[in-house]
Amino acid sequence: MNWRDAIRAAGGAPDTRGRAAVPPAQPDQEEAMPKRKAGPPAAPVVPADSPIHVPVTQQGATAESPLEDVPAGLVVGGASRAIFEDPAFKLNSLEEIAATVAGCRRCPLYATAINPVPGTGHPDADFMIVGEAPGANEDEQGEPFVGASGQLLTKIIGAIGLARSDVFIANVLKHRPPGNRNPLPEEVTACSPYLVRQIELVRPKVILALGTFAAQTLLETKLTIGKLRGQIHRYYGVPLIVTYHPAALLRNPAWKRPTWEDVQLARRILDRPQPAADA
Repeated sequence: MNWRDAIRAAGGAPDTRGRAAVPPAQPDQEEAMPKRKAGPPAAPVVPADSPIHVPVTQQGATAESPLEDVPAGLVVGGASRAIFEDPAFKLNSLEEIAATVAGCRRCPLYATAINPVPGTGHPDADFMIVGEAPGANEDEQGEPFVGASGQLLTKIIGAIGLARSDVFIANVLKHRPPGNRNPLPEEVTACSPYLVRQIELVRPKVILALGTFAAQTLLETKLTIGKLRGQIHRYYGVPLIVTYHPAALLRNPAWKRPTWEDVQLARRILDRPQPAADA
């Protein structure tokens, strides 16, 4: 199956035979999200001794790419998990995280949200997907990616031979920002320890970061999606691939082809023989 057939099967671009093709996006182009009023805020920088801490990207750190034909990208943390003082890192299961998120008061978002959206999926998934924040449908149902973009994500997952039940899906924020506005830096800082602990508990073989906020939060960078794609980053030893958010694909058909390339790359990493250092 070529990429066009796969994307169409995954609910992507319509058949354009006989019509002008959509021009490809520029490598450094941002996601065009109509709901957005401004560009993304800078990734939060928090002192290492802060009670709420997201680890800082290692300057000058090197990493070998698990695939010879794909360059290595940014490195956050080491191959082993760090020990944090944040209470979230004392939670011993995904269920405990979900219960804690349900009563979380770290930021004001709980007051305007209908339901918490901690994450869902296989607790020992090899493939983990991280998005930005819950939308209206997710807020109503308490699960991530259940709206139109979630339906597209399900089809894309299926196109690489996986089911939603095979993966674990979470967002950076666990409550919906009012009106789907951009996450604020303080909200990202407050909520990130839950996500980091989820990754630590799931121990995936590969992470797929969807969209600007997921990528910039995990990799602690201001680089655009276009500049982060096509590389294999490392998040505490876990290979991390960056791609566009499904909501952006619904508005920008030109990004569906690069997204298909990204998820295929993530699948290649998942299928490769697992080195002992990555376990």
